Amino acid sequence: MVADAPSAAVERTAIKKVSVRLVPFVALMFFVNYLDRTAVSFAEPNGMGQDLALTAAQFGFASGIFFLGYIVLEVPSNMALHRFGARRWLARIMVTWGIVSLLFTWVDSTGQLYTLRFLLGVAEAGFFPGAILFLSQWVPSRHRTKILGLFYLAQPLTTVLGAPLAGWLIGRHGLFGLEGWRVMFLFVSIPAIVLGVVAWFYLIDRPADAKWLTPAERAWLTDELAAENAQKTGHESKHAKGDLRTAFSSGRVWVLAMVYFGFVYGLYALAFFLPTIINGFQEQYGTTFSVMDKAWITAIPYLPAAIVLYFWTRHATRHGTRVWHVAGPAVVGGVSIPLALYMGSPTATVAVITVTACAIFAALPVFWSLPSRFLTGAAAAAGIALINTAGNVAGFASSYITGWLKDWTGDYYVPLYLVGFFMLLSAVLMIWLSARGGTGEPASATEHQPVEALR
Repeated sequence: MVADAPSAAVERTAIKKVSVRLVPFVALMFFVNYLDRTAVSFAEPNGMGQDLALTAAQFGFASGIFFLGYIVLEVPSNMALHRFGARRWLARIMVTWGIVSLLFTWVDSTGQLYTLRFLLGVAEAGFFPGAILFLSQWVPSRHRTKILGLFYLAQPLTTVLGAPLAGWLIGRHGLFGLEGWRVMFLFVSIPAIVLGVVAWFYLIDRPADAKWLTPAERAWLTDELAAENAQKTGHESKHAKGDLRTAFSSGRVWVLAMVYFGFVYGLYALAFFLPTIINGFQEQYGTTFSVMDKAWITAIPYLPAAIVLYFWTRHATRHGTRVWHVAGPAVVGGVSIPLALYMGSPTATVAVITVTACAIFAALPVFWSLPSRFLTGAAAAAGIALINTAGNVAGFASSYITGWLKDWTGDYYVPLYLVGFFMLLSAVLMIWLSARGGTGEPASATEHQPVEALR
């Protein structure tokens, strides 16, 4: 059905205001979040690894133990967000993780590094699924892929902007009597604390309370979201308004969790080890890079990834999310990442890794539009957190296993083949789920109906 002109105008202005008022701020929070959790990847090849005498396996464990801490409190944290509201809970998370991140400035042993990485995960628990849930509760499903795509731009842009920033801060060696990598930890942690305080006053939990929307815009958003939730409840009451049990009993949620596992396994294998791989170019190819050179090279794959993400999500929004919007990038990523092993120069290697990064980031925001098609209320909070928990398991596994296999085999061949395997498995599972009607694919660009599927 085509909306009448006044209704279409209200819809257009309401979505635009949400896109301008909320998405950039939450994306900035995500930018700082991802920078804080991956700062260790810039520190390790630029002094921390040597100062703390870290092996590849120890660095992998330190990178990955963050996710164990995150997993412990992720689902409870998202349930608390559903109960207390995003404004309070996201602000609390940011201030807490900012304080823990600040303590990395003075870490001086492997044991302290492990402890702080675990505590950082505990402090950050629930932020990402909470942000996804928060944004999903502000727009109807037909606009969700676009909104989540704009939000997700923060992740690749964190490396595009964050890698040179980290390199510059590391270059401030001696400031306050600190090594360069300690200076970096000091200055990347402060924004989280500041943003957390601002979020307490800036964020609003629901459209009905947004004074920056007109009465007509508030009414339209509230009515659209209520009708959508009622439709989910009518079609699939088992998955709709409910508790932890409803989300945990959904076969569809578990399959999506396994799909997400494969993507995140590849994402964090790149995030934590790409700076180390680039550092290894110097010995492998007889080249010499400064700290800033390595920072800029690390950033190269992520700018094209941000561009591809933007246009990929626009296409999914305009034409309806299809299985190939997720499965296609999984295949490309799964095939391309092992190919990077056989390139004969730094330029060719980084070019192939760029293809992998584009594939991963194109799929992720489209993927996150799927759970909210059939989950609402507390079940949505629990289901989204459960899926993201699988991603955090992948984050730990990829970090530790990649480092361990590198130490065991002496190179990155086996670890990157494993990345390719998990991404291809994600593609197979996505196609299988779609064949069972479990992705709720629309019949057309304007038709987003729930589909009975895998329970």
